Amino acid sequence: MNQTLRHTLEGHTAAPDQLDWSQIHETLAMLALAVAQIDTSLVEGNNSINSLTASFTRMADHTQLIIDRVTALDAGVGSEIADSARIIQSEVMSAIVAFQFYDRLTQRMEHVGDSLERTGHLISNPEERYHLASWKTLQNHIKSNYTMEAERIMFEHIMAGHSIAEALQIYHHNFNAEVKDDFDTSDDIELF
Repeated sequence: MNQTLRHTLEGHTAAPDQLDWSQIHETLAMLALAVAQIDTSLVEGNNSINSLTASFTRMADHTQLIIDRVTALDAGVGSEIADSARIIQSEVMSAIVAFQFYDRLTQRMEHVGDSLERTGHLISNPEERYHLASWKTLQNHIKSNYTMEAERIMFEHIMAGHSIAEALQIYHHNFNAEVKDDFDTSDDIELF
């Protein structure tokens, strides 16, 4: 399949009185709309999250500064203030971890948009739409974008003909195991 640029899929829907109406044109229009909606949502969400991330990072830095300065004060007062600052810092760190999950969602939605657009380009190409090799190339590209094993397993289940419910069940089982492993082995906070 040819390398295509993002955001080049067009909806080619015919007027109701035209004779060249087809499900393919209508499908392409709907795919283009879905990609546009996903991308708009991602941009709006990213702007908010970037602002929140910067704000929480500054708060974490300031709480650490408070903790450092307070420990030099009178033991009783300093200890109370330091305890409060540690609680705030813990809450900020919890919020930053939640941002990691949002970042994962954003990446996933970007992959969905890319996959929909590539599917649309394949459907719109009469020379490739009926060739199994073109579809396999598309599927391999989609699968190669998955960073989590749970996503690859879900993909394989869907491609093998399992229901969405079955694929989601196996995904959640594997995802929960991966998340547990991530939190058991690492204390670092990393935004992607």
